Amino acid sequence: MLNIHCYTAADNEPNSFELPGARPHYNPDRPAQVDHIALDLALDIAQKKCSGTCSIRLNPIRNGVDRLTLDAVALEIQSLAVDGAARSFDHDGEELSINLPTPLVVDQPVTLTIAYRVEAPQRGMYFIGPDHHYPDKPVQVWTQGEDEDSRYWFPCFDYPGQLSTSEIRVKVPQPYQAVANGELVATEEEGDFKVYHWVQRQVHPTYLMALAVGNFDLIQDHWQAVPVTYHVDKGRQADAQRTLGKTPQMLAFFSQVFGYDYPYPKYAQVCAADFIFGGMENTSCTLLTDRCLLDERAALDNRNSEMLVAHELAHQWFGDLLVINHWSHAWIKEGMASYAEVLWTAHEYGADEANYYRLDEIRSYVSEDKSRYRRPMVTHVYREAIELYDGHIYEKGACVYHMIHQALGDELFQQAIHTFVRDNAHRTVETVDLIRAIDRATGRNLRPLFDQYVFRGGYPDYKVTYSWDKDSCLAQVTVTQTQAQEGKTGTEKGLFDLKMPIAFGYRDETGQVTLQSFTVRIHEQEQSFFFPLAKKPTFVSFDQGSHTLKTVTLNYPLPELKAQLQDDPDPLSRIDAADAIAKKGNLEAVRALATALESDPFWGVRAEVAEQLASVKLDQAVDSLINGLADVHPRVRRAVANALGQVKTMASYQALYALLDSGDPSYYVEAAAAEALGKVAATPLDGQSQQPQGLQMLEQVLQERAGWNETVRSGAIRGVSQFKTSEAALTLLMPYTQAGVPQPLRLTAIRALGKISTGQGKAAIERILDQLDLLSRETFFLTQVAVVSALGSMETPGAIKVLQSLADHTPDGRVRRRAEEAVQTVQKAIDKDEAVQTLQQEIDELKRANQDLKSRLESLEAKTKTNSSAG
Repeated sequence: MLNIHCYTAADNEPNSFELPGARPHYNPDRPAQVDHIALDLALDIAQKKCSGTCSIRLNPIRNGVDRLTLDAVALEIQSLAVDGAARSFDHDGEELSINLPTPLVVDQPVTLTIAYRVEAPQRGMYFIGPDHHYPDKPVQVWTQGEDEDSRYWFPCFDYPGQLSTSEIRVKVPQPYQAVANGELVATEEEGDFKVYHWVQRQVHPTYLMALAVGNFDLIQDHWQAVPVTYHVDKGRQADAQRTLGKTPQMLAFFSQVFGYDYPYPKYAQVCAADFIFGGMENTSCTLLTDRCLLDERAALDNRNSEMLVAHELAHQWFGDLLVINHWSHAWIKEGMASYAEVLWTAHEYGADEANYYRLDEIRSYVSEDKSRYRRPMVTHVYREAIELYDGHIYEKGACVYHMIHQALGDELFQQAIHTFVRDNAHRTVETVDLIRAIDRATGRNLRPLFDQYVFRGGYPDYKVTYSWDKDSCLAQVTVTQTQAQEGKTGTEKGLFDLKMPIAFGYRDETGQVTLQSFTVRIHEQEQSFFFPLAKKPTFVSFDQGSHTLKTVTLNYPLPELKAQLQDDPDPLSRIDAADAIAKKGNLEAVRALATALESDPFWGVRAEVAEQLASVKLDQAVDSLINGLADVHPRVRRAVANALGQVKTMASYQALYALLDSGDPSYYVEAAAAEALGKVAATPLDGQSQQPQGLQMLEQVLQERAGWNETVRSGAIRGVSQFKTSEAALTLLMPYTQAGVPQPLRLTAIRALGKISTGQGKAAIERILDQLDLLSRETFFLTQVAVVSALGSMETPGAIKVLQSLADHTPDGRVRRRAEEAVQTVQKAIDKDEAVQTLQQEIDELKRANQDLKSRLESLEAKTKTNSSAG
């Protein structure tokens, strides 16, 4: 599953992951093995109803069990039979309890047949269709089981430790089609209805059972003998082919990477309207958000959709073929699916692209660790399992897999992964199974890596200094672990014990660059290493290749940093150098960065350099950035536009205005320019409090540039939100939060209410709060997330009231947690603001006291002079 992360920034140490109510979670006892689940359903799409039977065949694994308890939330249970004989039952709205006629006997299977119905379900099964606000929305029904939501659409033992085969027979109105797990074994016409019968012959857990219904356009492809199908809304065949067309190549690639051919009889991808995640890896039947479908212009610089396709496909091995035994080990599948994005990027686009993609994963995880909470990757203490689906299991998980890869090397990593997959196919796994597979396949014991990165939280934060002793030809590198906590000892200090490659680079007379490498063990809070070298190196590369999950601050002389930025073959090392150079803050630093922005061969470095140039407050930096708007790569132009938004000068304003006025081939560049223009135009320039033409330009964009996923107009909304003290900007923004506005644009506008609120007056803030309170009552998951994001950006007690109400009433644990975290963030902002106000009052009082003292002193001096004159 590709989740949607939403981090709320905090000022101080990360909060605890374990919120009030968190407790240890374990799989329940297993009185019997579920052999098979059969659903026979009928959908009344117009009335948002589902009815039918669920048959569960059980094979007892111990004698004497006379009572079974199934998960069945908000289902109307109509009848229940055991081996065909009607039985009484108890159902409290969440659990279905069955008294068996005779106790279970090992190896004597029993079948439970449960007739039930569900109407307008809030979770598990989603009925999508047009309404008076969105008359063009397609009619669809789709399910979402992860984490524990299958219990909302059929009775089951709803935890991942139970694997069984399954089938879904469903009757739907013509002309809708139904897609589900496994093979389509039969279709039947029944008047105005059609019955689809799908059978999944390989075992899988309940959360991966899926159904999708709609009037789809179907594109058929294949890999070897495996049918590959794409199901999209009518008229979007070209977008589907553009977005999903690499699936057969990915099937071949991942079959080779994982050492196991794709294990299912077909692979279907269904693009669903209003899907609440990016994608979900249901066995052989992945659901994707229809927002991933690219038009021709979006495909210019959007690889997110391609990575989404790769992520969900990789899950067919890691997650579906190998199933986690408990949610606490979800990193095994989510981390590998995220790392699969890196592996596919390397395969398709090269090593530099893959390394830069991995840098984004590092930053995403570090952001969560710093601003949200720190936790072990494996923990069974939580309130709801969905809380575990965060940057710790996705992005950090990917980084841990990469570190395993680096520790073993290509050949042994492949052997380890192949062994892990082959030995555990169609079974459940935990983290220890991966450790054992690595040991079994390679003889390598990587438990120290797992202990440091998986079973505890955090990462090393290094400060590195370098100096050269020309008399003794010694290079000294001093490494400090700054994440260590003072006053503690040993491993309690949070120190990491890692082997780190350090390389010294040399450029010869012909321009050739060579590297001399050493490996050191870094395990203390501060260590100095001395390297005897034949001559002074031109640059130093700490963590050569940048394979370690870490943060680093380089404290090198400027000449070595400039050489590193120019010559290090690793783009991530060049990016580290750019960061260190920008901190020098002088004209020489600007020149070095400007040269890199113009000439670095990799677009990712040029994009990062643009950001660093913006942090140097010199006019020459602005000139270099403006030149960067002509870069051939749209991702660089996007980065330059973002950077110009941080440089609030008339020159940056004029450049952004011109860019937005003339347009760009990339949607994303235009969106970045719109947001940046708002940042600059809302700032006093050349004696004007704001640039009203900037707001007018953004209003024009909102009127004229509707397009793919509302990318450009969303950028304009973010730009409008920068006018925090402008009542006109708020008036412009507010209508875009109303129902009927295209969903991507509406969600952006809702989030923008929080940002613009921080400079508005009391009446405007009340107006914003009233709107957010109204919006918080909508049931759509993404709307609630946007409302939480907006409220979490505010600095008023009224936001806490709405957040607490939303947390108390939402049925979704993800929204509840985010709302509770946002309450903490708002409270910190209020406390900080009150502290600032108190300090300001103290300063004002001190000024008044000083003024009074000064007046009395001047009066005394005047009297003294008068007396002296009189004398």
